[in-house]
This record gives sequence, C-alpha cells and structure tokens, in this order.
Amino acid sequence: MAHFLNGQGTEPVSCYEEVNGVLGVEAEHFAFQTHNSIRKWYKITKNSDSLAMDDPDGNHADGASNGTYLEILPDTRTNHDDKLIHGENFSNEPGKMAILNYYVYINNPGKYYVWVRTHTSGTEDNGIHVGLDGTWPKSGQRMQFDGNKKEWSWESRQRTEAVHTGVPELVYLEILKPGYHTISFSMREDGFEFDKWALTKTYERPEGLGPEEKLH
Repeated sequence: MAHFLNGQGTEPVSCYEEVNGVLGVEAEHFAFQTHNSIRKWYKITKNSDSLAMDDPDGNHADGASNGTYLEILPDTRTNHDDKLIHGENFSNEPGKMAILNYYVYINNPGKYYVWVRTHTSGTEDNGIHVGLDGTWPKSGQRMQFDGNKKEWSWESRQRTEAVHTGVPELVYLEILKPGYHTISFSMREDGFEFDKWALTKTYERPEGLGPEEKLH
C-alpha cells in the first residue's frame, strides 16, 4: 500500500490502483483540493443539514456510497432563471475553479472512459470537467448529466454545441504510460453532487455503487 502527502505536504493520503482495465474511487477520498476561494467541495452526510452554505436542493446522502458525497457550495444557480456569473457559479473553462485531485496507479495504459456517479436536481447543477496530470484535454471537458433524473446514477457523456444533453463515448483520458498519475475534476456548475468516479477501458456503465476501490 503506497501513501502520498496531500497538497500541503502535511498529511498522508492514499493512491488507488487500476486492475484489469477498471478503477473506482469514492469522491470524498481526494488527495487535496485547490482553487477553492470562490466555490469549494464540501463533504455531505445525512447529518450535514446544518452546513452553513446555500444548498437549496437538500441532502441526498441516502443512496450515496458510504452515505457520503461531495457538493460544490454555495449553490446559487439552480435553474435557468438564476443569474449565470462566469467565474463564480459557472466555469466553462476547465481547471479554473474547485479542483479535486486524486492519486492513481495505472497498470494497463491506454484509453479510459470516465464515469461519474452524481445526483442531479435540475439542469444547472449537472456539469463537471476531468483532467489528467495537470492537463485538461478536450475529451475531458464538459461532462454532462441528465438534470431531470433526481437520483444517483452513472453517466459518461460530453456536452456539445449540437447536443446539450451530452454525447456518449466522448469523455475519456488517454493514459499513455503505466505508473503513478493524478486524476483531477474541476467545477463547471456549482451545486454539483459527486459520489464516486470510475475509469473503464470499455464503454460499459458501472452497476449499482460501481467498482470497489483498490489501494495501491
């Protein structure tokens, strides 16, 4: 089991291992987060109702893996009528706001589809970006989720100009070398609820709570 230090170099954190083309990680098990002066990821459990932040869509810990998930708060844009403020409650450019970082070990390099388990309560809290080793490739931008599901579910689709609801098989990372890497997620819309993420070599939707974590 390998351990690394968080972004401040003050606490040990874990690294998660890909096995047979599959990797699963709980969202709350990030190594560190950055760019969080305006919006920040908060850990939510069933006892988090008193969290001193705007969260108009309520608590969704029931059904989340381990009864815990992350949410970008405050959530000030919940519907299309709320004012969109670039650099505050919206960031179409990846790697600019509320970044989560995870250490991983890849045994089998190649193309990996990115899946996220999220709970959406509307059409303005259903977008996120994903990056690799400090870069934000086009294939990781604008992950899009069904804003009307109102339940925990897995998706892997990319929003395009032609299809705002997202196109399957377009969100992936090209991991060219085996070994240690950093997977990052950054905010597109505030209020995004994030339970778990997975990498798979084949485009197959994870079932239930998805693949189990494997510590390296």
